[in-house]
Amino acid sequence: MDILVSGLLLGGTYALVAMGLNLQYGVARIMNLASGEMLVLGALAAFWLFTAAQLSPVLTMIMVAPLAFVGNWLIYQLLLRPLVRRAKNQGQLEVDSILATFGMSFALVGIMVAIHGEYFTYSYLANPFQILGTTVALNRFVAFVVAVIIGVALVLWLNFTRPGTAVRAVSVNTEAAKLVGINVPRISALSFALGGAVTAAGGTLISTFITLDASVGVIFTMKALIIVIMGGVGDMRGSIIAALLLGLVETAVATLIDPGLTLVSAYLIFLGILLFRPQGLFGKRAT
Repeated sequence: MDILVSGLLLGGTYALVAMGLNLQYGVARIMNLASGEMLVLGALAAFWLFTAAQLSPVLTMIMVAPLAFVGNWLIYQLLLRPLVRRAKNQGQLEVDSILATFGMSFALVGIMVAIHGEYFTYSYLANPFQILGTTVALNRFVAFVVAVIIGVALVLWLNFTRPGTAVRAVSVNTEAAKLVGINVPRISALSFALGGAVTAAGGTLISTFITLDASVGVIFTMKALIIVIMGGVGDMRGSIIAALLLGLVETAVATLIDPGLTLVSAYLIFLGILLFRPQGLFGKRAT
């Protein structure tokens, strides 16, 4: 029961990070290798404001998300949109976006090192809390609840609003979306910006119970990529379920075997999905 509860709590926060990357890759067709750095930026903001002004990370998240949205929208328009225009096919766009965001990740790491070059952590709601007979830190439970609220709101927006329907249409078929009058460049920019905002929000939540530094973003990028591939590119439902599964697997490995092997277990899952079901658990096989 301890593994189940702890794994679900961890997977819930992973889901936010994965949904952010899924919006950027599944809709805007941008493989954003700086996704983890955006998460760490959100976490650094939460650390900064909590230590300087005792501001709750949940309130910081409300401030950070709009700023991250604007920042990612500008990144898409100024850096990535020219790559989209010149790309002759999806393969070229993926290669160009990987190179561009890979360089951007180093730039963001350098900025964060200049701001705070050390590990950062703080104590927020670290009190023990009982769930189904299992003792967990209250900050993990709060992070999970907030992540669930954001995830549900995002899924409802995607399924029951006109802009959300447009986002889903672009994720399924860009050319068909153009034929029915959807402004694909605008929707792609919206999706990339929204993905960055969701990722930064996840960073503020994760900062409450994980010690971070400027260089750990690559780990979260890898985990988000594993979840997106596992659940199916463009499938938000798949991302949520895959994130919960990854959280359970990592918790089980850390508890039953060795905490140092959690990344190995994540990589093995990634390799297995690529080899045996590359379309993901919920994706459809290409015909």
